[in-house]
Amino acid sequence: MVSCLLSVSSFAGVTSAEAQSYRFSTIEIDGNVRVDDSTILSVARIGTGQSVSAGQISTAYGNLSASGLFETVELEPRGSRLVIRVKEFPVIGIVNFEGNRRIDDDVLAESVEVRAGRVLSPAQVEADARAIAEVYAERGRTAAEVTPQILPRGNNRVDLAFVVREGDVVEIERVSFVGNRAFSNYRLRNVLNTKQAGVLRWLIQRDTFVAERIALDRQLLSDFYQARGYIDFEILSVTPELARERDRFFLTFNLREGEQFRFGDVTVVSEIDGIDAADYERELRVRAGDIFAPTTLERNIARMETLAERRGLRFVRAEPRFTRNNRDRTVDVEFAIVRGDRVFVERIDIQGNTTTRDEVIRRQFRVAEGDPLNPRKIREAAARIEALGYFAETDVEPRQGSTPDQAVVDVEVEETTTGSLGFSVSYSREQGAGFGISFAEQNFLGRGQQVAISLNTVKGSRDISASITEPALLGRDLAYTLSLGYKETSDFQNSNFDTKEAFFNNSLGFPVSEFGRLTLRQGLQVSSLGGLPPTASERLLDDQRDGRTITGTLGYTYVYDTREDSVDPSRGWIFSLSQDLGIGNGQRRFFKTEARAGYEMAVFNEDVTLKADGRVGALYMANGRSRFRDRFQLASVMRGFAAGDSGPRDFASAEDDILGGTRYAVVSLEAQFPLGLPEEYGLSGGVFADVGTLWGVDNAGRPGINLVDAAGENSSDPHLRATLGVSLFWDSPLGPLRFDFSKPLKKRDYDKAQNFDFSIVSSF
Repeated sequence: MVSCLLSVSSFAGVTSAEAQSYRFSTIEIDGNVRVDDSTILSVARIGTGQSVSAGQISTAYGNLSASGLFETVELEPRGSRLVIRVKEFPVIGIVNFEGNRRIDDDVLAESVEVRAGRVLSPAQVEADARAIAEVYAERGRTAAEVTPQILPRGNNRVDLAFVVREGDVVEIERVSFVGNRAFSNYRLRNVLNTKQAGVLRWLIQRDTFVAERIALDRQLLSDFYQARGYIDFEILSVTPELARERDRFFLTFNLREGEQFRFGDVTVVSEIDGIDAADYERELRVRAGDIFAPTTLERNIARMETLAERRGLRFVRAEPRFTRNNRDRTVDVEFAIVRGDRVFVERIDIQGNTTTRDEVIRRQFRVAEGDPLNPRKIREAAARIEALGYFAETDVEPRQGSTPDQAVVDVEVEETTTGSLGFSVSYSREQGAGFGISFAEQNFLGRGQQVAISLNTVKGSRDISASITEPALLGRDLAYTLSLGYKETSDFQNSNFDTKEAFFNNSLGFPVSEFGRLTLRQGLQVSSLGGLPPTASERLLDDQRDGRTITGTLGYTYVYDTREDSVDPSRGWIFSLSQDLGIGNGQRRFFKTEARAGYEMAVFNEDVTLKADGRVGALYMANGRSRFRDRFQLASVMRGFAAGDSGPRDFASAEDDILGGTRYAVVSLEAQFPLGLPEEYGLSGGVFADVGTLWGVDNAGRPGINLVDAAGENSSDPHLRATLGVSLFWDSPLGPLRFDFSKPLKKRDYDKAQNFDFSIVSSF
């Protein structure tokens, strides 16, 4: 505590009459050790030989007291002398933190300004105590209390201790919304980063109250509504209410949704001589009736400005102008082709990237130093940097550079964790439990490269694989992936043979359209099949007699995916096509094709998600016969069936060996929905149905093979199979879990079922 006083005689002099004045011939200073006389006189602003009023003496006292240099101050006029007595604040010897079990001393030391060897400042000590409490509040311990204690040590020195009572984590018991009509509380809670406390709450970190997280939640809610056409959406207030017991928060978002708007008339006009608006109108990918969303505008602006750049037109901008029609809830948009400001990018400054290298961030920009400044491209770069997933916070802002026609782009980021550790578990009655572990790093050594390693084991099977991906080969949007692995099985998935396979693959992926991506690949596989008894299928014995085989493949995969399309974020579809040409020893040649088409949509105010998916595959042998590893397995494309125990079989073998098929077709339907349980449990349900078949065996007429079962039906014919199942989804503290319980409704007598499996992925 600081005590400051004036002497009685001085106080009496000041109060007797404000008009009283003094003229001091000498000023005596007493009690100062570290602070020299000249500093004290400079702060007091009183000199000798001048007329000094009582008010000026009072001001001098205030100046010295407010300087933070002295614990006590006295000013005493004695005739022609002024005596200034001071007691300096002590020097801090040691700064300690006590009672902090959850946060290390080093972390707390970084949050305070006081240091050993500095002069004690009571005001700073109090400020530092508040700063420590704020550190705890950021970690959800808003009830933490910090008390500074000053311990005298003699010779005007003290030790300082911050005594912390950490208290318990203050969780968010309930997140509520007021004013939401279009979307349920359940749907909106899934948008927020903040979560309600639930089961296993001791593992969750996002259910603690952190004031800074509210800003992110505001942005997430705004983005959600804006993407769905609610242009008047507004968050009126966010109210955190602390319970009387100070052990939990109730968080309430007060919303004003407004009405949903769609695009009305969309036109293009040119305000630049020589530019035909019709050319740019052909670039539009929006029509009347589409949901009015900012990302749709950005995408169409980008298409028109890209056309101008291809034609060598610099500083040409597509400027949207809006006409709002409240009656029919539409917005007419006129894109004006105009000349933008002639501003160039002087440089790009990057800060905060302690792990990620500068070039990883710079390559997210489609502009470089010396290029024209395009605000749209800066916004797109900011979105790409955020989408990397390397940073907890990103801020990209242009500012004026050295001249008015130059701009500096400031990039500030805050690193976050980029690794994940995954665990998977599966179970079948025949094979028992299977386990897997995987490691992935999305920003390896700060280079932006992705590294993945996985190890899986189940009864009679082990495999390990590793891959590394360079997402920007040669600084371009070319993703190069190198992968290798090894897999071996013993009594392959309940069949009486062993397999071994090593592979080495290269792939190169790149975008070919707004939603399309093409991946080219080349692979090399070395495989063998062995351990077969003499009574095994002749088709499998043929593979064993081949010994080690080497197969080279060339192929591609094309994917067209609109599921993240902003035109309607509640629905989207995906199409993929993969084809591979394989060349193996023994003049073996084959052509393998797989295709998939899927559609998903959110209904009932986006509380329920419906999915439909269809997949087909075919293996065509141009020369030679197919090997077991070349053919398809039903369990890999259809749920509810055990791996290696369904599909065409050779009934001439002692164990009715599984052969696999050269054709498959599967259709899947799925729905995911809330269960009506308290949302803090993080549980939702689902149902699914799979219908499909696996058929076809090449070289089926080989002597010694029998594909006909006891009922007289050919197992290689396209026999229909069907599975019905239920799913339980759990957004657990360890990561999202999915439990599938399935039962085949239609199968062959020789097919074997797998009724349950689940998987989990956790990040670190």
